[in-house]
Amino acid sequence: MATDPEFLNHALDLFSDLGRIRTGRMFGGTSLYVDDAMFAVIFGDALYMKADKPLAAEYAGAGSQPFQYDTKSGIRTIPGLTSLPDSAMDDPDEALFWARKSLIPAQKAAAKRAKSK
Repeated sequence: MATDPEFLNHALDLFSDLGRIRTGRMFGGTSLYVDDAMFAVIFGDALYMKADKPLAAEYAGAGSQPFQYDTKSGIRTIPGLTSLPDSAMDDPDEALFWARKSLIPAQKAAAKRAKSK
């Protein structure tokens, strides 16, 4: 599902205080990066944040859901991506709160990838 340009602009506005955000393509969506750390992905009109297991639990406590998609063998869940809480979609301060939390596992993953190269 292609990313809605207006939704992408909204997400970029929400996270503008993080600094320069680079975008990329990811499985038909748009990934958001700070430096080499992918901290969020947009699929259609949904925004998913990078999360490790403890952070995913925090997101779940705020009402977030992990990214899921249908396959021939059933629904596949990607626990490392979880939706931004609805309350943060229109609150830049809350969105930044979550984005800063998501940057931690995103930066760890980026460092691990860089080390393995």
